[in-house]
Amino acid sequence: MADNIGTRAGDVYGFDAFSPQQIADRVQNVGVVKARLPLLSMVMLGVLAGAFIGLGALYYTLVISDAGLSFAAGRVLGAVCFSLGLLLVVVAGAELFTGNNLLAMAWADGKVSTGEVLRNWAVVCSANFVGAAGLALLVYWSGHAGLNNGAIAQAYLKIAAAKSTMPLSELFFRGVLCNVLVCMAVWMVLAGRSVVDKFVAIVLPISAFVAAGFEHSIANMYFFPLALLLKDSGIVLPAGADAITVYAMFRNLVPVIAGNIVGGSVLVALVYYVIYRRHAAKGG
Repeated sequence: MADNIGTRAGDVYGFDAFSPQQIADRVQNVGVVKARLPLLSMVMLGVLAGAFIGLGALYYTLVISDAGLSFAAGRVLGAVCFSLGLLLVVVAGAELFTGNNLLAMAWADGKVSTGEVLRNWAVVCSANFVGAAGLALLVYWSGHAGLNNGAIAQAYLKIAAAKSTMPLSELFFRGVLCNVLVCMAVWMVLAGRSVVDKFVAIVLPISAFVAAGFEHSIANMYFFPLALLLKDSGIVLPAGADAITVYAMFRNLVPVIAGNIVGGSVLVALVYYVIYRRHAAKGG
């Protein structure tokens, strides 16, 4: 959307990548465009992003359902596969709430209003939920969870059960740590000029947060609806599955969304604003 920003001859860094200062400029300019997208475009792109992250979560669950993998091998391999979600978002084009927490940089610079930022976050987060939950329904109808003799269904239920009972403080701080890594991945994506650059920038930070068990609000918007559908399908439930309820879903999402906002907006966007943009904004 903004690949022509800062592409003057000589404006390169390292292996033809944009410099950190130029990334900050690009994040601000892209933020202005995102904040002012037409409503219909914002909604449709948000629905796509929710579905894309759900596809990454599907890929992850498929891998960790294999009991033959060790804990670390399953988590890391599954986490690399989860990176598919953000790769689809940034290459195919979509609006993801967690990545859009970087709009805080354009807000701090006075380029967009508080109302524009909150509008974007509210619309995109809601649309992400529709896309993620819609994908969950399609996956349920497809019978995908029955693969591997039902091991995939059991994996979804175990994931959702663990998320349902986690203490609120842990959910918040896992949300913070998750979106620090997500927004750093998006930040580094804007240093690149090719799809290969974007892939390299995405895989390590995204796989790190997934393998570490941090909490991504949009991924949870896929896990919970699918687990709720599976819970009521008559299959044998693993221990703790009774905790999976609609209330548990929102109990999870509220602190995780709050943590995602702090991690992405404060610890990434505003920190880099102070480093690279504050003096420029003051004309200094």
